[in-house]
Amino acid sequence: MPEQPGYVIAVRALCEFTAKQGDLDLRFTPSPTAQQGMDGHKVVTGRRHDGYQAEITLSGTCGVLHVRGRADGYDPVLNQLEEIKTYRGKLDAIPENHRHLHWAQARIYGWLCCEKMALREINIALVYFDIASGKETVFIETQSAEALRAYFELQCSRFIDWARHELEHAARRNTSLGEMVFPHASFRTGQRELAASIYRAAIHGRCVMAQAPTGIGKTLGSLFPLLKAWPAKQLDKIFFLTAKSSGRQLALDALTTLGREIPLRVIELVARDKACEHPDKACHGESCPLARGFYDRLPAAREAALKVTQLRRDALREVALDHAVCPYYLSQELARWSDVIVGDYNYYFDTNAMLFALAESKEWRVSVLVDEAHNLVERGRAMYSATLDEGHFRKVRRSAPAPLKRAFDQIGRAWKTLASQQSVEYAVQETLPARLLETLENMIAVVTEFIGEQPAALNRDMLRFYFDAMHFVRIAERFGTHTVFDITLAGPRNQSVLCLRNRVPAPHLKARFARAHSVALFSATLAPAHFYRDMLGLPETCVDVDVASPFQAEQLEVRVVANVSTRYRDREQSVPQLVELIASQYRRTPGNYLSFFSSFDYMDRVADALRCEHPDIPVWQQTRSMSEADQHAFLARFTESSRGVGFAVLGGSFGEGIDLAGKRLIGVFIATLGLPQLNPVNQHMKAHMDREFGAGYDYTYLFPGVQKVVQAAGRVIRGQDDRGVLYLIDDRFARPEVRRLFPAWWDVKIVRHVAVSQAPVLL
Repeated sequence: MPEQPGYVIAVRALCEFTAKQGDLDLRFTPSPTAQQGMDGHKVVTGRRHDGYQAEITLSGTCGVLHVRGRADGYDPVLNQLEEIKTYRGKLDAIPENHRHLHWAQARIYGWLCCEKMALREINIALVYFDIASGKETVFIETQSAEALRAYFELQCSRFIDWARHELEHAARRNTSLGEMVFPHASFRTGQRELAASIYRAAIHGRCVMAQAPTGIGKTLGSLFPLLKAWPAKQLDKIFFLTAKSSGRQLALDALTTLGREIPLRVIELVARDKACEHPDKACHGESCPLARGFYDRLPAAREAALKVTQLRRDALREVALDHAVCPYYLSQELARWSDVIVGDYNYYFDTNAMLFALAESKEWRVSVLVDEAHNLVERGRAMYSATLDEGHFRKVRRSAPAPLKRAFDQIGRAWKTLASQQSVEYAVQETLPARLLETLENMIAVVTEFIGEQPAALNRDMLRFYFDAMHFVRIAERFGTHTVFDITLAGPRNQSVLCLRNRVPAPHLKARFARAHSVALFSATLAPAHFYRDMLGLPETCVDVDVASPFQAEQLEVRVVANVSTRYRDREQSVPQLVELIASQYRRTPGNYLSFFSSFDYMDRVADALRCEHPDIPVWQQTRSMSEADQHAFLARFTESSRGVGFAVLGGSFGEGIDLAGKRLIGVFIATLGLPQLNPVNQHMKAHMDREFGAGYDYTYLFPGVQKVVQAAGRVIRGQDDRGVLYLIDDRFARPEVRRLFPAWWDVKIVRHVAVSQAPVLL
């Protein structure tokens, strides 16, 4: 008796597993965008006669496998199954192993079509469509149904053992998750409420936005309920998305705590530039040894990697190098077979987001956790914005190889015409720069063809502009009321910076939220809720949860110093006041403190003055462009027995996502309201927010500023036994509209700072 099918796989996924071979080769890139690919398919099928059948649903079984997919088209007159592939550049540049994969997909569809239509033989056509010229190139072979059936069974046989292993893994995992208990004796106060809201969202398949205080264990409190809901809702993946690397580490630590006895596959995705072993080499077998024979060695590397319970960055690198394959592209492959994927926001929310594309193509049921979700507003804007710098372009233009000169000269002329129409420093343009976009598209096509012939001929600056230009063109294709085209003139030569600037990321992010089975966004600062709903495009059914704080007012002394101004014009005279305030607090209660400022310049002035006036007080500072190692060293200064004052910039690496519990941190000084800079860009943003939401100042300045303040303040109290002090230094903190945005559990005292060694005086 044949086995009953129990593992469902798409035709493309089957072929990618069984038919990929040879080198990793990214020279035939960039491929057309997903939208360009869909448009290209429509063009090709639109050219066929009325009886042509497009998008045919096909399926078949082999043992435990159920293979399914949609063939691009079938012509009953010619008895021809067509597999359409879009491309840009030269057809000859498509590597042979890519063609091999394309033929594998076409032959699988050929058999499934023969089986469905009871055909004895069929013509199979690979149709390559050039999206630039609109030209079709067709390769045809005639195959018997019997030969295609044998080919189908051969491919299935190469996957069937893996499929059985996957089914066994899923059964063991789901049984273990059903029996899983919370790893601690009890939930923290507030943690249970957060967990319950996320569990309900998963069960009912909806979105939840949870404002939950810092220090209650949000990471563990979000992962546990989703894992418990997994078996009942038959999830395929959990994506834990973070804005910073510190968030990834907290998630991985929580999963270690939860999954010691559970066969749960966890992988950490790391940016390509951090995972690359040979940054001086190109991603193809003729250049990089880890790309050479990548797909030939991938099966063994994949099998070895999935025996490792948690594939953190270092563990994955070790497996990759043991098998002489690229760590970054091994991680891309392993994401397909992992249960929980921990990575940056961009893997799901960006324009070319890998996890979103996989979820779409493989029809995964995914639950998404968005850590420190307040960051998604600015990150979303950045993802859907694009910038081109004239200074960078001129440098690239001078060094362009001869075959590319004409294309770059055309861009230069169009750019000059555009910039010459502007005399002010900053201006919003009414329309997109149509002529410039045409020249950019032409340059992209010319450079793509050039790369196909001479992949190593372009320097790093040229490639960077090439990719920047592609991103600019793609963002232009998405242009709408949520985006503005502006030009800024900068520097002594008034060189222009062109920007397609996203103002509201909601229209782009909506599809990401809709695609997930459930989404939970959580942070200590998601107030007011309507601001984040408007900015992110959350579904109308999204539930808002405000988790009560487990902390008591007496744990944190909150003092608003109302007789000091930190406005730009007042900063110079505020320096002695700040030094005196910091020193007097330190003298009264020696320990570890963090002080936050609006800029590096302001921070440096106060730190230098404190060193000069009070040389016995230890001081350490954040520096510009700090490496991860330097950041760790900065935080390592905060120990249970140390004393001193750390200086940092508000909104930087140390304003959120760090945990300095107990005596590691007993106080924070915040000498800024955190408002974004007053400049033409933000003023334009303010006017737009006024028109769209009737709250321009709040949406542009106040809400983002106070959010950073509350995040930084949250570094002080991390546990039930913590005690500390918070100084909010600026008279504007005393305003009712600002204080309304503070956490409800704070007991705020308005004070006036007086002489050193004396306590602040209540007003």
